[in-house]
Amino acid sequence: MMLGNPNNANQTRWLVAGLFAITIALEFTTPQPYVFGYLYTVPILLANSRISRSETIGVTAAGIVLTLFNIVWPNEYPLSFSNVANRLIAVMALVITSWLSDRTRQYQAEIAQQQAKLQAQAQLSSLREDFVFTLTHDLKTPLLGAIETINSFRQEKFGSVNPTQKKVLATMERSHRNSLELVATLLDIYRNDTEGLQLQKQEVNLTALAADAVATFTELAQSRRLHIKLTCGASDFRRHFWVEGDPLQLQRVFANLLANAINYSPRGGKVEIVLDSQSNHHLVKVIDTGRGITPEEAPYLFERFYQGSGDRQFKGSGLGLYLSRQIIAAHGGTIWAENYPGGGAVFGFKLPGCIPNHSHHL
Repeated sequence: MMLGNPNNANQTRWLVAGLFAITIALEFTTPQPYVFGYLYTVPILLANSRISRSETIGVTAAGIVLTLFNIVWPNEYPLSFSNVANRLIAVMALVITSWLSDRTRQYQAEIAQQQAKLQAQAQLSSLREDFVFTLTHDLKTPLLGAIETINSFRQEKFGSVNPTQKKVLATMERSHRNSLELVATLLDIYRNDTEGLQLQKQEVNLTALAADAVATFTELAQSRRLHIKLTCGASDFRRHFWVEGDPLQLQRVFANLLANAINYSPRGGKVEIVLDSQSNHHLVKVIDTGRGITPEEAPYLFERFYQGSGDRQFKGSGLGLYLSRQIIAAHGGTIWAENYPGGGAVFGFKLPGCIPNHSHHL
């Protein structure tokens, strides 16, 4: 393989020839005990770095032949063991230099190929991220417009609407809001992956967030004949569990875990949110009465776009648990999932607790 442009290669050949000529002159005009064959390493290295591999082998072979030929010509001194040994050592040095330089050349070529692949992958990843970000961002506007239009129909701004039509419009609005939530989740995930999750921290009471989540999902749970229970510690008595966190982001975690539990629980089942303390941390567990977690799906539950198998009330995007993991990790906590003794699954997280400044909450 030729390295560089033809003009540079030709200049290198002339330079190699010049260095060879100088080395030959020194080799054959000085007494045989003086070995100048080591100087052939310079044109070998130069040839390897700038011209073809075959030419480098030729330069090496020529250096070896000339070094050994100087043993017998000019025949001014008797042949001696030390002279032969010195020449053989010089030949070994030339061979090793050529071999090492060739290996270096191969490594550099492999590194260049890997760098090119990585650069291409980085560019492809960047294009994909930009495409998804732009696409999801542009989808928000028509969805918001559609929701406003549906609301206008429901409010009978364009004429009377009968009860059946109102139910259809309500279903359409709910579908559009789910799509809008998915778009927002996609935007958040890609932004978190590229820029990191930016938190607006303050003192947050996990009990209040849990209660808000229960209130939000009560109607959905009732429509599926599910009972939601909130337990603080070992009793139903409401306690406060304070952490330093972003209330909006933590509320999303509660919503994602509670929606997941409702989604997997059969009709007539129960979903329970349990809050407790452990050392300097607060624990939150969301327990459902579904089929539990199989060993095959356990490693992938918090991966992006992963959707568990089995019976579900509706198919999600596979992003809620992934986003929840991002949020909890940004708060310095941990999130996990496990099977609940007796059936069902537990999705829980742990966050560092804090001592609140009560003057802020008066």
